This record gives sequence, structure tokens and C-alpha cells, in this order.
Amino acid sequence: QVQLVESGGGLVQAGGSLRLSCAASGSIFSINSMSWSRQTPGQQRELVASFTHTSGNIRYAESRMDRFTITRDKNTIYLQISSLEHEEAADYFCKAYIGNGQTQSTSAYWGQGTQVTVSS
Repeated sequence: QVQLVESGGGLVQAGGSLRLSCAASGSIFSINSMSWSRQTPGQQRELVASFTHTSGNIRYAESRMDRFTITRDKNTIYLQISSLEHEEAADYFCKAYIGNGQTQSTSAYWGQGTQVTVSS
């Protein structure tokens, strides 16, 4: 089994900064990529940023390139958000594509999410 545990969400004042963490653990043979998505009530989950472990490639949703930074340290990824705006308030989810050495397959896993609230 693989577990993804997010942390770092909470209440932040508009204009402030926040760093979210997502740690992958369990039966991990390899990690292909990890990413952050966000979702607000009634809306579809949307990709914010991704990190491809095999290539080191980083991708951001176009509207977030200047204030979002995704980084990686082993099996953990981080999402630094600066100059938070009210529109950034959402549930943030981590996703990982994990390789299984026994079955030679890759599966997608989601974390439980961490909530970010932005106050005035």
C-alpha cells in the first residue's frame, strides 16, 4: 500500500505565504511523478503544478507560474505559494504515480487533501 499525506494547510492572511507538503510512503518501488491539484466546492479538481521525478521536469498551470513553486526532496513534494489571494482558497490534493516493482505497473494515488483558507 502507498500513502500520501499532505500537510501545511490552514488559515492565511491575503498576501501571506504558505508551504504545503506531501509525503509518500509505503510500498514504493519508484515514483514517476507527483503533483498538486486544487478543488473548490462545485468545481472540478484542477492541476496546479507537477514534478516528474524521472526527468526533473516541472510544469505549472499557466495562471500560477509566478507565485507557485513546486520542489521535491526524495519522496516528498512541496508547494510554496506566495502573495496568497482569496482565489487560492481551496482544498489542495497531492497525486503520485507510483511504480510497483513486482507487477511492473504504475498506479495513481491521491492524498486526503489539505485545506487552505485565505482571510482578508
